[in-house]
Amino acid sequence: MKAIITGSTGMLGKGVLLECIDDPTVEQVLLINRKHLDISHPKVKEVIHKDFRDFSAIKEQLKDYDTCFHCMGVSSAGMSEEKFTEITYTMSKALATVLYSLNPNMIFNYVSGAGTDSAEKSNTMWARVKGKTENMILDMGFKDAYMFRPGAILPERGTKSNTKLYNTLYVITRPLFPLMKRMKSVTTTSRIGRAMINLYNHPQSLKHLEGADINKIANVE
Repeated sequence: MKAIITGSTGMLGKGVLLECIDDPTVEQVLLINRKHLDISHPKVKEVIHKDFRDFSAIKEQLKDYDTCFHCMGVSSAGMSEEKFTEITYTMSKALATVLYSLNPNMIFNYVSGAGTDSAEKSNTMWARVKGKTENMILDMGFKDAYMFRPGAILPERGTKSNTKLYNTLYVITRPLFPLMKRMKSVTTTSRIGRAMINLYNHPQSLKHLEGADINKIANVE
């Protein structure tokens, strides 16, 4: 399997990357980042790309990949709907469009969030925008696509959030992690990575995956 990962400079994306590095079925990983990630491994290649609204400059480097783990995302806190839509929907559409043109048999995995509104009618701005993004990806025509809707995500393997507030909360709640991991609605960076890898060999009829679904798929042998 050859995988493309976005968002690997963040907590979740790096967690997915670490699982890919350790998995023998993953032959090659291409990271698309806006800033360099300080990691070196024989199966990992990184391309620095600043404008996620247009991938034409790196199009030739995106050919012949089997799956995409689209982990890039931002918090909507303090952000206008226009700006959040640009980052969440417009950039995802640009990525999905170019990847579908090159690799129509690809499996596309998108990290959305619990509470996302598929009807695109929610009073909550981010839920509408993410619902629109999910629908766009599902309708693109890929061989398969999965929308990850995790609620609480616990960091593992030394991964850290780029948001200081979240890191503070993780430090405070870390003693509770063992208990929290037993909750069906709670998942981890490692479980999400495992689930994404497993979906390549174990297709699911369910396309919108909540925390409990992610945990179940992560444990598939």
